Amino acid sequence: MSDLHSDSVQTADCYFQQITVFSKLGVVSAAPAQNDKIPHGRVIGGEEAVPHSWPWQIALQYTYSNAGAWGNACGGTLIAPRWVMTAAHCVDFKDGAFYRVALGEHNLDGVDGTEYYRHVGDIIIHEGWKMNNLANGNDIALLYLLEPAIINQYVQIANLPSPGQILPDNFPCYITGWGLTESAGYPSPVLLQACLPVVDHKKCATREYWDYYAGEKMICAGGDGYLAGCQGDSGGPLNCNVNDVWNVYGIASFGPSICNTYHKPTVFTQVSSFIDWINQTIEKHGGPN
Repeated sequence: MSDLHSDSVQTADCYFQQITVFSKLGVVSAAPAQNDKIPHGRVIGGEEAVPHSWPWQIALQYTYSNAGAWGNACGGTLIAPRWVMTAAHCVDFKDGAFYRVALGEHNLDGVDGTEYYRHVGDIIIHEGWKMNNLANGNDIALLYLLEPAIINQYVQIANLPSPGQILPDNFPCYITGWGLTESAGYPSPVLLQACLPVVDHKKCATREYWDYYAGEKMICAGGDGYLAGCQGDSGGPLNCNVNDVWNVYGIASFGPSICNTYHKPTVFTQVSSFIDWINQTIEKHGGPN
């Protein structure tokens, strides 16, 4: 595994970004160019994202025969024209559900004019995933789309980290999603974001934090008691700016029942631990296109 030390990356911490934004009452530059706006303000405790500033974010939706409508299940990340990455627990149900992904979305309750949909043709769940054993990890699944995504300024393919890359403690990342805005509350109709600093594995695996639930193929982020992912954010990305390039380092997996609990950070599947599995799965099923 390769550690990324703080002196080798070019990014500010969450606090610095927030102070900069408040003082300018504007935006902070980030990379790449299509994702260069982080709005002022401060998921739970989150703020509305600039529309389409996270163009690899998708909404995973489901329906049943004769249901007549689609519901929002989880988030996810577009990683190739025909492939979406999400959490295994979002799709590990044998209840006859049909799935589609919404791309180019921002406001789920309205028509943005930029959104379109692709139906899911196949679901590949990691063979090591067990629904009744979160500590076992492997909470990752790939969705094969029946038609490829159309790439434009609103819909783009995510960058993924190199195999084994690990971010240092307190490295700032952003969770994005349409999940609950408070525990036992309501989901957000618009895409929200929140800055969650990474909690390194050594700390997250202590009794004060997540103990044995925090596996080595997971990444913890947040835990300040204010900002957190929550139900409905599952499967969505943890976005981290490393050397001026946004990469998706995590897949939202689990958290405490009261989502913004102090010293109980949101836990993500660590994408860098599954790069080989992702590549092999895609190749086995016909390639990225």
